[in-house]
Amino acid sequence: MQKTLLCLGCGYTARRLAPQLLARGWRVIGTAREPVAVPGVEMITWPGDEISLAGVTHILSSIGPNASGDPVLAALQEEVAAAAAAGLEWFGYLSTTAVYGDRGGDWVDETTPVAPTSERGTWRTLAEQQWQQIPGLPLHIFRLAGIYGPGRGPFAKLMAGKARRIVKPGQVFSRIHVDDIVQALLASIDAPNPGGIYNLCDDDPAPPQDVLGYAAELLGLPVPAEVPFDEAGMTPMARSFYGENKRVRNQRIKDALGVQLLYPSYREGLCAVLAAEDMERFVPPAEPPAL
Repeated sequence: MQKTLLCLGCGYTARRLAPQLLARGWRVIGTAREPVAVPGVEMITWPGDEISLAGVTHILSSIGPNASGDPVLAALQEEVAAAAAAGLEWFGYLSTTAVYGDRGGDWVDETTPVAPTSERGTWRTLAEQQWQQIPGLPLHIFRLAGIYGPGRGPFAKLMAGKARRIVKPGQVFSRIHVDDIVQALLASIDAPNPGGIYNLCDDDPAPPQDVLGYAAELLGLPVPAEVPFDEAGMTPMARSFYGENKRVRNQRIKDALGVQLLYPSYREGLCAVLAAEDMERFVPPAEPPAL
């Protein structure tokens, strides 16, 4: 029987995962809010078009929740429950490390009780709990740190002269390259462990200004000047990310899934992103010579 993955929210991560499964002979179905073509993926506009779970063996859900919880459950709970009862093999939910809240820079792992301190963390915690309540669902929860990769990194802002090294003393963030997310998902698909919860992050929680400074050095550009957090004039959304300070452990994906990170820190990851991107597209055209 052909394996079929349904990606509820065929976004950045799912689009990196899809080619890996297509190469294995899988069928991949994806949803998006607007009509869009993704090579090899059967795309559905949703909400809007009907979603059928007939023949679906695996589901990956990444659609963001709201104050009421997960919108997928609100629309498809009966269908998902029926699929679970009929033998669905794997269900992956992409959550966030924001469920741990602010820890003042301390370490957290999957045994740390959730204690969200932000709206997005609260909503994701609720969504996790809602998925956990479906009987027999082969649920795997992946709590993602900040995602970066080709097309999603600091280089464009640096080339455009718009990057700022905002400094909040003691602040660190965990992050992960999208291809390390993909390899963890594949490892889980290959060895399902219903009920498993996994932190997806690299080995090196780091201050954001260090990451931006290293990216500037890779480009051979001047390192942007530091801007104190209190003087940065950030949007409420941007400021909210700085309201959580923690270091996230990833030992479980190594022990339980056998994952060996391709990019154990932002240094290796940014070098790979730079190699994958065409930086010439960020360079403004030269002024025509004066006549």
